[in-house]
Amino acid sequence: MPNRNSDELFQLVKSLEKSEKRNFKLFMKRLAGSEEMKSVLLFDTLDKLEEYDEDIVLKKVDDSIKKSQLSNIKALLYKQLMSSLRMVRDDDNVEMYLNEMLSYARILYNKGLYMQSLKLLEKIKQTAFENNQLTFRLQAVIFEKKIEALHITRSAENRAELLSRELDEIDNRLVNQGKLSNLSLQMYGWYIKMGHARDDKDVAAVKMFFEANMPICELNQLKFYEKMYFFQSHCWYYFILQDFKMFYRHAQKWLDLFDDNPQMIPIETGQYIKAYHNLLSAHFDTNNIEKFNEILKRFEEFSTSEIANSNSNNRIQIFTYLNIARLNGHFMCGTFSEGLELVPYLDEKLEEFRLQLDMHRILVFYYKIACLYFGSGDNDNTIKYLNKIIHIKYSLRTDIQCYARLLHLIAHYELGNEEILESLIKSVYRYMAKMKNLTVVEEEIFNFIKKTLSISSSPKMMTKAFIQLKHKLEKYEGNPLESRSFMYLDIIAWLDSKIRNIPVQEVRKERYAQKMQLIKNNHY
Repeated sequence: MPNRNSDELFQLVKSLEKSEKRNFKLFMKRLAGSEEMKSVLLFDTLDKLEEYDEDIVLKKVDDSIKKSQLSNIKALLYKQLMSSLRMVRDDDNVEMYLNEMLSYARILYNKGLYMQSLKLLEKIKQTAFENNQLTFRLQAVIFEKKIEALHITRSAENRAELLSRELDEIDNRLVNQGKLSNLSLQMYGWYIKMGHARDDKDVAAVKMFFEANMPICELNQLKFYEKMYFFQSHCWYYFILQDFKMFYRHAQKWLDLFDDNPQMIPIETGQYIKAYHNLLSAHFDTNNIEKFNEILKRFEEFSTSEIANSNSNNRIQIFTYLNIARLNGHFMCGTFSEGLELVPYLDEKLEEFRLQLDMHRILVFYYKIACLYFGSGDNDNTIKYLNKIIHIKYSLRTDIQCYARLLHLIAHYELGNEEILESLIKSVYRYMAKMKNLTVVEEEIFNFIKKTLSISSSPKMMTKAFIQLKHKLEKYEGNPLESRSFMYLDIIAWLDSKIRNIPVQEVRKERYAQKMQLIKNNHY
């Protein structure tokens, strides 16, 4: 059976909201030809299916659509759906508005109404300028130059010089914006593929690449998009290097940029949502509980706004980043069992959005859910969610892939599954070594598990071994290149729980209580 994600028409049909389906049916009634009726039949058939299967589709449409016709009817339906969606106006979408205005300017020009076309182009440039839409300004200026070059409009003195200067200014900004956006995307691409810097070689490579590709620029001279990509590039750079203090500073500037330019929130809603996500991640990584809760409250308030719910893309992003933050909040507070109440809802939504969600985000959810179960002491469900990661055949986030296998090994160790532990130790060790994800901390964990298999029947000796391992690992907590192990798996909390014979979440709750008491004392 073809994969559900492999058929683009099926994806489009399943992404439609009720109002969009209703609009499509009204749109098709205006056409009312035989081919259009076949399109409606195919649409209804696809809409009712849960999974795409061509054999089932042909069976459902009976003899109305032959197998030889299916490909052409699908192409026609895709085009008709896009046309009907285009007719649903979104007056608040600046980009769609400017595109439409450019089309009108072209129509006026083709009618020989040059002055009207120029007047409209001037309006387009003004709107584009106010909303930081450089590419639309560029299109409008190029169109103006064409009209001025072909026709004597006498629209203004020194028109050619003014247009040339304007074009040069736009070109310079686009070049700078392009360099910064390229760097931001490349740094993000590194993180998606590799995760955090693993060793000194990674650190040197990232620093050299970043410094070589960061354009020389004065921050106060940059416009909105240039600043946004500048802050993004620095966010990914410091996040990869695990310099979380600097990561926080640039994430805060990213969100502040939108606060200073609120007209850009409906235009770049996705980037605004991502700014919240990164700032929340920064507060999580620095264990800044007060600020985390403050920003989470703001984000939750925004999630109910009209802008946040204006389209499916915004709603999916809100679901993703808001719930990652909520899970992180439970990790910070040690409320693992309470966090598990989110799991049925998350499973349901992950299934609902599986057409739209990228595999990277799905991996993150699975790992965080597994950690919730592990912290609450449910090792069977920990293994269940880790298996979802281990069995995914994608070469991205090798860091999550590695730590999923390490936590999987520890969960089996907790369950006392000695018959498979020896082979698991070997396979996980080989995998992490292959992915260059072995640090001193992981080496110590592997050695510990191997050594303690022979003394597992002696509680006193086991407790002593846990204490010794904890003392060894605590020395590496401040080392940036070793801190990945503590970020992905709170190994110290686990060791504390074994030494004191209490659940991991109780250890985390105690830490949270101590942190809150410290904050309270500092307030007085």
